[in-house]
Amino acid sequence: MTLCNTCDEENSWDQFLSYIKKRCSQTAFGNWFEPIKVLEITSDEITLEVPNIFVKEYLLSNYKDDLLAFLPVNQKGEPAINFIIARPKSVSEGEKENKSRASSGRIDSFRSNLKLNNNYTFDTFIEGPSNQFVKSAAMGVAARPGQSYNPFFIHGGVGLGKTHILHSIAHYICGKNRKLRVQCITTEAFINELVDNLRNKSVDKMKRFYRNSVDVLLVDDIQFLQNRVNFQEEFCNTFETLINQNKQIVITSDKPPGQLQLSERMVARMEWGLVAQIGVPELETRVAILQHKAKEKNMELPNNVAFFIAEHIYNNVRQLEGAINKLSASSRLLNLKITEDLVEKTLREMLQHVPDNKISVEHVLKSVAAVFQVRVSDLKGSSKTKDIALPRQVAMYLAYKMINGTLQGLSDSFGKTHSTILHACKSVKKKVQNNELLRRQIGIVERNIIS
Repeated sequence: MTLCNTCDEENSWDQFLSYIKKRCSQTAFGNWFEPIKVLEITSDEITLEVPNIFVKEYLLSNYKDDLLAFLPVNQKGEPAINFIIARPKSVSEGEKENKSRASSGRIDSFRSNLKLNNNYTFDTFIEGPSNQFVKSAAMGVAARPGQSYNPFFIHGGVGLGKTHILHSIAHYICGKNRKLRVQCITTEAFINELVDNLRNKSVDKMKRFYRNSVDVLLVDDIQFLQNRVNFQEEFCNTFETLINQNKQIVITSDKPPGQLQLSERMVARMEWGLVAQIGVPELETRVAILQHKAKEKNMELPNNVAFFIAEHIYNNVRQLEGAINKLSASSRLLNLKITEDLVEKTLREMLQHVPDNKISVEHVLKSVAAVFQVRVSDLKGSSKTKDIALPRQVAMYLAYKMINGTLQGLSDSFGKTHSTILHACKSVKKKVQNNELLRRQIGIVERNIIS
């Protein structure tokens, strides 16, 4: 680093680097901060040489507040930094970096095969109580691959954002860490690839690729590996090899590991790290999602209309996006203002209405199943796993609370004894006192039942 005129002023940049070094990964520091050179510092301005425009934008986008705390500030309240883009290397200097460039080129070639949805980033993921923990954990994984939750297992129902989170992790790592080789693949694609390699007698080549060339493995919809013993074994072997090398693995599924029909070895491996559920977004989050999707389409969506849609479409985010797409098309083609009446006419088939007749046990079961992402048959069954037992107790509690029927009638409907129904009611009442998430989930079910 070039020496400047004033040691005290020079120290301000060193202090900034020391501060940042403790708050980011070693790889990120090496990629973004080490290449920066200080050319000059005065009391009014600092001149930095950066290798390219991307480093400049990264610095200002991610560390502006920190820069303001350590470096001179101009009259506009912005960091007083004069950026100079480094000149291209000379031939001799370039020759010294041929090996590094070749390595970078190989990674760029590796990443060119990634099939990611450009709209699936952390910035476009609407956060709410039902998915806040999953997003925070995912950002931790993306910032420190292989160092924080590994493996990271995300489960939840269809259309709740699991693939969005998976692609967000991939985008973040590719943007922040140029050295890591990321592979994002569906389980179906993994199976098809293995079949092709078996047919071509090139399985060893596939094994070398996944076990030696991948730093971050992101796998979507692992439930499709159920009842495929040979494929499970190959995936499990790859899984263990990567984990032993501290390579990051992220897996998504429609169910938690314990409910998947996979080998005990597979389930145990997936439960090693962090298992997190992404839930059905509550009303306010659904409204925020609708407003965000509408904004992307330059469509003005009145708040009352957004709430009306959110109150009648609540199973998954994909349905909300589909509703906006259909509403936008109808509004523009017919040149109509977006109102609740237009929503009723345009989205009639998508809106979920509760019949006007009295509430039935079956309706309670369906609403609980939708919110807690379980099957109605599971609620009627005898499974005692926590993921099933708690929703079943909630269904009994709400049925007892909302249906004007006899205890005998409820017992017959659930196939349970009177004491079981009463125990479930007492248990749920006690749990909601200290469990904010459960209280919100029950509130969603109740609104869905009576709306």
